[in-house]
Amino acid sequence: MNETKLFDKISLLHLAFNALSDDELQEMAALTQIRTYPAGHVLCYEGAYEDTFYIVAEGTAEISKNIGDQEGERILRIASRGDLIGEMALIQNVSRAATVRTTTECTFLEMNKKDFDVMLSRSPSMVINITRTTLDRMRENDQMAIQHLQNTNKILRQLDRNKLEFIQVAAHELRTPLTVLKGYVNLLSSFPDIKANAAVGEVMDGILKGADRMHEVVNTMLDVTRIDNEKLKLRAVPVPLKRVIEDIAHDFSKGAAERNIEMVMEQDAETPNINGDPTLIQKALYHLIVNAIKYTPDGGKVVIRSRPITMDRDTPGVEVSITDTGIGLDTEHHELVFEKFYQVGDVTVHSSGKTTFKGGGPGLGLAIVRGVARAHGGKVWAESLGHDEANFTGSTFYLQLPIDPPKPEPINP
Repeated sequence: MNETKLFDKISLLHLAFNALSDDELQEMAALTQIRTYPAGHVLCYEGAYEDTFYIVAEGTAEISKNIGDQEGERILRIASRGDLIGEMALIQNVSRAATVRTTTECTFLEMNKKDFDVMLSRSPSMVINITRTTLDRMRENDQMAIQHLQNTNKILRQLDRNKLEFIQVAAHELRTPLTVLKGYVNLLSSFPDIKANAAVGEVMDGILKGADRMHEVVNTMLDVTRIDNEKLKLRAVPVPLKRVIEDIAHDFSKGAAERNIEMVMEQDAETPNINGDPTLIQKALYHLIVNAIKYTPDGGKVVIRSRPITMDRDTPGVEVSITDTGIGLDTEHHELVFEKFYQVGDVTVHSSGKTTFKGGGPGLGLAIVRGVARAHGGKVWAESLGHDEANFTGSTFYLQLPIDPPKPEPINP
């Protein structure tokens, strides 16, 4: 650091504060010092409490901010002749919001906080100048942040498409050998020698159950790719919703009973039939109910309710809710659980059991529920007091569907 270079302080201050009077410029010049620093010198440290205000006289310096462990530092802007540095931290009496590092040999006019505060109290023009400069800088930073987000979102969308394409190919590749495997198992199971051997028959049943479970996962993978590619085509027909709910709950009655989970049906007598795609609606209800069972401990309770409602724009509809006495869900997960592949908990303790406590899964079920709800013009959401594996406060998932789904938009020729 040295003071060998001479600068016209008044001209430089006029560049930085063009609204100041000659007397104010003279007073400010008397309170500043000229200092020169080599390239690579850190002028300000992010998070540090420092008491110096700078105006660039010559050279350039980069202003950067630590975004996080993965992204590291991001350069916000390059400061050059006439630019202000560090004024907001002194005005607000807070730590530095960014790190400032010289990129070339750089000369500054410097003023300490005490003199800076005196100038601010005496000069409304200086306050206006700094406010205008800060607002302009914020606008530039916002534009940079928006551009960065746009670029990041573009990359993420491409990665998401790549991931979906891989899932689709993998699912199709798995489906064929699984179908062959199930065919041979069924064929072998028909042989008299196999039927006569109970131990071998039990092995064959185990293979068939495993293949069925894998087939179910493959179909789930294909469902989620269709949803993300917006290829869900509704085949709307009358759906007896109450009966569909009862049938799915009945299918889970054995698995729930094995874990001593009480399943309660509280369907309003006025629950209407709806027009929709029965296969898709069954899948949505299936995933909601299996999710409730998975995250409810042994001895817990799952309550399935349905009732008529009036949705937005006075649209008649129906609401299905599934309430459990499970581990609950923290607020920050209420939306994230509907994202593809999102997992709550430690995936290293993952279990593939369909109704095993905290058994997990591929993380696609609730994403399918949301896709089905949107395709029918409905919505789905979760409510919970928070994750609690001591008191088991539980969660409630709501699915609302209109009685009549929206009509598809006509295709322009």
